[in-house]
Amino acid sequence: MHFNRVLFCGLTFLFFNLNAQSPKTSDPSAIYHAIEKLNFLGSALYVAAHPDDENTRLISYLSNHEKARTAYLSLTRGDGGQNLIGPELRELLGVLRTQELLAARRVDGGEQFFSRANDFGFSKHPDETLAIWNKEMILADVVRTIRSFKPDIIINRFDHRSPGTTHGHHTASAMLSMEAFDLASEKNAFPEQLNTTDPWQPKRIFFNTSWWFYGSQEKFEAADKTNLLAMDIGVFYPMLGKSNNEIASLASSQHLCQGFGRLTSRGSEQEYVELLKGSLPKDKSNLFEGINTTWSRVAGGEAIGRLLEEVEKNFNFKDPSVHIPALTRAYALLQEIDDEHWKRIKSSELKEIIAASMGLFMETASTVPYANPGASVAVDISLLNRSKVPAVLSSLTINGQDMLGEDVNLGANMPMEKEIILKIPSNTTYTSPYWLMEEGTLGTYAVADKTLIGMPETPRAFVTTFHLRINDITIPFEHPVVYKYAKPDKGERYQPFEIVPEATASVADKVIIFSNGNTKSINVLVKAHEDGVAGELELKAPNDWAISPSSKTFQIGKKGDEQTLVFQVTPPAVESEATLVPELNINGKKIDKELINISYDHIPSQTVLMPAKAKIVRLDIEKAGQHIGYIMGAGDDVPTSLEQIGYHVDLIDPNTITENSLEAYDAVVLGIRAYNVVEALKFKQKFILDYAENGGTVVVQYNTASRWGKQFENIAPYPLAISRDRVTDENSEVRIIARDHSLMNFPNTISQTDFNGWVQERGLYFPDSWDAAFTPILEMRDADEDWKKGSLLVAPHGKGHYIYTGLSFFRELPAGVPGAYKLFSNMISIGKDKIETTDQMKG
Repeated sequence: MHFNRVLFCGLTFLFFNLNAQSPKTSDPSAIYHAIEKLNFLGSALYVAAHPDDENTRLISYLSNHEKARTAYLSLTRGDGGQNLIGPELRELLGVLRTQELLAARRVDGGEQFFSRANDFGFSKHPDETLAIWNKEMILADVVRTIRSFKPDIIINRFDHRSPGTTHGHHTASAMLSMEAFDLASEKNAFPEQLNTTDPWQPKRIFFNTSWWFYGSQEKFEAADKTNLLAMDIGVFYPMLGKSNNEIASLASSQHLCQGFGRLTSRGSEQEYVELLKGSLPKDKSNLFEGINTTWSRVAGGEAIGRLLEEVEKNFNFKDPSVHIPALTRAYALLQEIDDEHWKRIKSSELKEIIAASMGLFMETASTVPYANPGASVAVDISLLNRSKVPAVLSSLTINGQDMLGEDVNLGANMPMEKEIILKIPSNTTYTSPYWLMEEGTLGTYAVADKTLIGMPETPRAFVTTFHLRINDITIPFEHPVVYKYAKPDKGERYQPFEIVPEATASVADKVIIFSNGNTKSINVLVKAHEDGVAGELELKAPNDWAISPSSKTFQIGKKGDEQTLVFQVTPPAVESEATLVPELNINGKKIDKELINISYDHIPSQTVLMPAKAKIVRLDIEKAGQHIGYIMGAGDDVPTSLEQIGYHVDLIDPNTITENSLEAYDAVVLGIRAYNVVEALKFKQKFILDYAENGGTVVVQYNTASRWGKQFENIAPYPLAISRDRVTDENSEVRIIARDHSLMNFPNTISQTDFNGWVQERGLYFPDSWDAAFTPILEMRDADEDWKKGSLLVAPHGKGHYIYTGLSFFRELPAGVPGAYKLFSNMISIGKDKIETTDQMKG
């Protein structure tokens, strides 16, 4: 899929390809905007639970109207949600959503932080959330962020006073923020952090409220607004040529895997915040009222402020480089102040402004996308001064290694180009998201290096520092080493330069189902990441699983080539679950990681190293029917899972459905949220229901309520009302209330044990009312709630059957949950009387 956009960043409009880390370019209006922000010394932290929870309108307003340094702290990376654009789920979805948040911040001008909290799925109460997250650990992360970022104001997206009324993660994020607001200034709170941070007390904390939290516009209008502050976040920025809500729309549209691409909004629009703690501003349109946000808040800053305010007042839009003498003097003065916090922040901002004003182009591009520890890589260095301001390159280092040797005068528009050989130290850490490098828990990620906590991504392995002497002042400019290449259909492209193992191995299917005791051939793919790699691959499993041979040698000549090694795996005679692990041995180095690349045009390419493993399951399962038609919805891996137990699955393009075209199938299954996302179904619904009426079986998996047009008011042959009911505890009690129904007995007998070992949840978006033609099969509930009977409903329709289920098969089948496979087989088999033999099922 392709998502190229022209985006807005906190410094400037950046015309670059988000698939990579290509050079920034800017125009004078953007430079002036950055100088305005340089002269504002105030910070705001926005706090919520997930990617897409943030209010991009307010973040953009704070960053671009108030000119404040603004950040979003998302406690999780959104690992527990769904993916509308690809196959990534769980940890990989968290990586994708992390990058979409960073893309959004490049648009609205904010920064991004995270805690170690894992999005384990929907939670109905903050008590559950905080217990699973480990409250003290995540509270420590929020305190750490406040102490490091030092916000003057904090804004919570959610209300800490309403536990149990919304997603538990939402309320928990606000509760933790409120507690951290007080603890961040206490020296006795998390004292281990004070080795790298200082106590900090924000001035105010707000709740970003709206009429929605009051229940209606009428109730909001009548409410006491004494502690409410209002802002018009539809303000237009003439210098940028965009309004604030236009920028915000572009930012929120970066959350593509959640289907958040939306139309741009314009015009006046009110935003409200409610004061929770701190002094109420006298000027209710100014969140920073009474807070010193000038250079005078920093000892020694007034002289810097005078220089920079003069630049802002007399800014030369035709030639910003005329301000370089003042900008470099300000930089030199900035290095003399004692306030390390503001020195670091404003030095970084000032360096970007100097580089933009001089038209500096600095790049270090590898000739290959990745390398191995101990390898040598050719790197092209380019430096160009496109102004008339004299400059000298006095030093050039990569991770501290000097690559220059002598000074280089940078003449106006005269490129300096140099090719070097970069030696990758043998102890260089592989590139991968830092929060996935160790095994975590259900609720939290494990991070060994505490200095990384809060960072959105792993720092790049290699960074070039260009030391430029400008007006006798030496300024270091840092740029990560990147990989640059060209594609005939897209032109110049960039992506991060990565460090990877010499080779990696993977099993194609992450769950392998043995539906009988027969031996299966298992393919293990070995991929080389250097030339001439050779070694041994051992395939490991518990002793009751037989593997032949136990190991094989491999030899691959060229980087990027692959070799498939085939092993014979025989399951035990009884039902069993185990883990299959391929481990490489290359010159005594053991590698048990799989390399996964996440590539979309709206984010930089991501390299992820995950444990190389597959779940193997021996189960006794029977089925009736063989040929399934599957209509994909929002994206799931159910078709692959069904093929694991011997079904033949065809993916049906809804546009090709015609009268009687479905007759060849034993069942037609609709993927998750199909009616929410597949427009063509509104024209094909009649044929699907006719297929059931003529004797077929239709299985519809969960859809979200109120997200289809009037044409889908009846997605079933009989009235069916979908609610927001769900059961989030995957271990909750399940009762079989239609014990004698065929769904519980044919061709597999379903018992209570078949609901053991489920993952993340039981199900979601259950119907809460239905026609008498439907038979509810199960009932279930979360603790202290009423029993819900809408998780699995079946109705006869003509000669066939219609089944609607909110059970989360899209999670359970890819996770290899045996009972879920048996139940799904029964759904497909309904109305049939012939059981396939195990030999027929081998498929």
